[in-house]
Amino acid sequence: MKLIDELYELYRNKLTGDEEDIDMLAFAFLEEMNREDLLHIIKELDTQELYDLMGIYLIESLKGKFAQEEYGQHRAPLFPSRNIH
Repeated sequence: MKLIDELYELYRNKLTGDEEDIDMLAFAFLEEMNREDLLHIIKELDTQELYDLMGIYLIESLKGKFAQEEYGQHRAPLFPSRNIH
């Protein structure tokens, strides 16, 4: 994905690449985007990138849902929803 390559090149010497840095970079990026910007990026994805994106979304969302309701108990989500805007 071109966007990932560009972000990586911009920040590879500035960040350690640990999970905290990557989260910070991703959420800082999303704060600057609006719905139209994001839809434009999605429209530029090739078929495999779109499947990869949806796959990651589905996997992480289902993990969170199952973790919340493990054995009928409600638990805090592993990845809480974050309203960027």
